[in-house]
Amino acid sequence: MNSTKIKKNLAIILLLITDLISLILIFELAKAIRLYILPDIISLPPFTHTTISYIWIFPIYIIIFFYEKLYFKTFPFWDEIKIIIKSVIISLIVILSILFLGKLSQTYSRTLIITYNIFLILLFPITRTLVRKLLYRSDLLVKKALIIGSNGLAEDIYSSLKKETNLCYKIAGFIDDRRDGKRIEHYKIHRGIKKIYSYIRLAHITDVIIAKENIGTEELSKLINHIQHRVENVIYVPEISGIAAYGTDIKYFFNQQMIAFEIKNNLSNPITYISKRIIDYILSVIIFAVIIIPMIAVMILIKLTSPGAVIYSQERIGKNGKPFRCHKFRTMFNDADERLNEILSKDPDKKKEWETYWKLKDDPRITPIGNFLRKTSLDELPQIFNVLKGEMSLVGPRPVVQKEIDYYYKDEAEYYFKVPPGITGLWQVSGRSNTSYEQRVSIDSWYVKNWNLWLDIVILLKTVRAVIRHEGAC
Repeated sequence: MNSTKIKKNLAIILLLITDLISLILIFELAKAIRLYILPDIISLPPFTHTTISYIWIFPIYIIIFFYEKLYFKTFPFWDEIKIIIKSVIISLIVILSILFLGKLSQTYSRTLIITYNIFLILLFPITRTLVRKLLYRSDLLVKKALIIGSNGLAEDIYSSLKKETNLCYKIAGFIDDRRDGKRIEHYKIHRGIKKIYSYIRLAHITDVIIAKENIGTEELSKLINHIQHRVENVIYVPEISGIAAYGTDIKYFFNQQMIAFEIKNNLSNPITYISKRIIDYILSVIIFAVIIIPMIAVMILIKLTSPGAVIYSQERIGKNGKPFRCHKFRTMFNDADERLNEILSKDPDKKKEWETYWKLKDDPRITPIGNFLRKTSLDELPQIFNVLKGEMSLVGPRPVVQKEIDYYYKDEAEYYFKVPPGITGLWQVSGRSNTSYEQRVSIDSWYVKNWNLWLDIVILLKTVRAVIRHEGAC
């Protein structure tokens, strides 16, 4: 057994042990809350159990984690979070079923078990991510990858892997037949794909990533068959963009030795769309109850610092092309349009910036309090009323005016019309004001094509982080 496999097996054992420790520690936290906090909030019977009496539940979680391949595969961060949540829910169902079928419901505290699983969903992903990072930095949980290719496709996959540290890749280098002496960051591109055996052996490569542009089917098959038995994984990155790839299923036809990609249209399922609307409504009611006092404070500040209405409403285009009045706190002076026209007529650079981003970096139209509201995204709070009315969603494409659709969206407009626009969206957590308008359109279209409820949840969580960090707020 070589050193790479020894490290991998050791990493699995350490991950398993630390997962078990995390399960027990989080249980102790849940038990303390059940003992000392919950009885002051709700009426509960006395609790006299010890952790030992619940020890049988921990192997259930570990078994489900094994079944979901959490010890044998690496996943992108948000995919792993989804798998962990799914595993915890399945484990909870198994535990409750055992209690019900074994007539043990009165013996064990269901309140404790429910509380425990809530804390598992909240805390276990954090502890596991920290442990994985430690194992990665210790060079135990590492996959050494060699990228075949040196053009844009290879650079894109390299950039993606560098950002997605949860996949635990360390790029050993690039290999291609090109001879232009090009480098990708500090990596020299090695010449000669025929020498790939030597690179795999000398660098202890575990994964080979094929990201070679304009590669023919015959060349691809030959290359994969050439190296498949010498590494753990061969990953092929096809030259496909602009399609609904998220959640795509692969169908295998063994007799014909073929594969087919099943691209789903999640928007065609009325149940998922109704679920989105229900979640929108419930969360909006909760959010409104939380923000009502801050909203009143903001309204007073706006009124005291500049003349004019507190709420600014503008016609925007919604689902199916239906116009609606989109509400925001006013962040500009009353003569904003006149100021804009004057700026654009006098400053060509500002005009170019406006045509590219549909906004200005140092916008003189914005009031002093308006700058604060935009940086913290508080100006968008009134849009919660649009969500409650069904005109908008919490997550969706950015609400735009008809002029923007005519000028920028063009053929992509049909995707914009398929869903309600959102208070937040994928583009807001993908660069926000640092993103060009063409990129925003592309990102919004990608969101619609790949829409699912989990994607909405991820965007909402990322939005909270972006607002706290003021990342590119506009």
